[in-house]
Amino acid sequence: MRLDGCVPDSQPTARHLKAAGLEGLPIATKRKRVDLVAPPFSNSTNITNPLFPISRLHSAILNGRVSGKVFRVETTLLPDTRIIEWRKGVRTLVSQYVAYLGGRIEEVALDFYAQGDDGSVWYFGEDVYNYADGVVRDTSGTWLAGKEGPAAMIMPGAPKVGDVNRPENIPGLVFEEVAVKAVDRTMAGPQGAVKGALVGRELHDDGTFSDKIFAPGYGEFFTAHEGDVEALALAVPTAALSGSTPPELARLLSGANAIFAAAGGKRWQAASATVRRMRTDWATHRARGVPPRLGAPTNAGLAALSRAVAARNSQRARNAALDVAQATLDLELSYWPPAQIDRARFDLWLRQALVDAAARNGSAVSGDLATLEWIRDRIAHTLDSVTVTRIDTHLEKLRDQVVEGDLAAAARTAAALRRVLAAA
Repeated sequence: MRLDGCVPDSQPTARHLKAAGLEGLPIATKRKRVDLVAPPFSNSTNITNPLFPISRLHSAILNGRVSGKVFRVETTLLPDTRIIEWRKGVRTLVSQYVAYLGGRIEEVALDFYAQGDDGSVWYFGEDVYNYADGVVRDTSGTWLAGKEGPAAMIMPGAPKVGDVNRPENIPGLVFEEVAVKAVDRTMAGPQGAVKGALVGRELHDDGTFSDKIFAPGYGEFFTAHEGDVEALALAVPTAALSGSTPPELARLLSGANAIFAAAGGKRWQAASATVRRMRTDWATHRARGVPPRLGAPTNAGLAALSRAVAARNSQRARNAALDVAQATLDLELSYWPPAQIDRARFDLWLRQALVDAAARNGSAVSGDLATLEWIRDRIAHTLDSVTVTRIDTHLEKLRDQVVEGDLAAAARTAAALRRVLAAA
């Protein structure tokens, strides 16, 4: 049954698929497709679909391994919306996706989503920035509905086994097709069992498949593709916890920050004592239960920190301290507002820039700056306009210094920007 105002969505033809070299793909028949007709979008930014609840999912952490390296993602719902010129124009939510590979910025995407009147969620495109050595290598994967092709359904309103939809549907540019294999499954989540999950299989334009899971309250929950894994570790407010931060978790973060300072001053006796206390605090906190996918990064960070302090290696110890701080901030996302976490992350990347500048690693500092610029977009709305102007002025100055290769000056600017943030 078609809702009033629904019209057939413009679909790629067999000729389009052939022109893109995709004629051999095992695509679904039209009879199985549930995305051939697009609904009206009268309340488009109120996304209530439980399997893709973007308007109610403020911040999420995903992690795993890609190409044999540690992979980590931060997704954040930004405060602004964007009107996409498709049909008469549809207002969309903007979600920021920042991916790190081996601890360094790898990809950023601004994703545009809207919900139709039938409860289905549609993907209206993305602005993609692929990084290499700290700078944008290309924008491959960028597309917009109404410009390159049609909007694409990313989640049906009431999915059933056998349903098929295409989250990306522009052959030759972006193409994916998802078939629903199971519904109402129970999965292990960050804070216990999650009921009502959807299991799908995604066909890519190269003929390979991914296994995908979407879970109520979390959205995209798990993806596995040829040995690579990206899985949700934590998302709020779904997995938010009441009460204040547990004291041992707070001490873990303060300890990491203290060792960062102590290693810079080569105060190894103090650093060693702090590491011992941190390991005790982590054992206490972990025994109470932590989100399963956040335990391993904290374990790895603490082990690396212990080795670096024992070796009295200042650079390694400072990097490891920042890794532990990042892992702890991910854990504290359950207790703190996302913007407060992002302010702490902003300071963390300023300190990373100081370490990388001291190591004379220009490409790393460039990547640190790029990361800071994206985090800036998450916190600007929480700051007064004068502070935002100060931050932007320092970031622009830092950009010039990085381009000129003046890393000593870049370090001074990063330190000054830390003071601006602390005073805000």
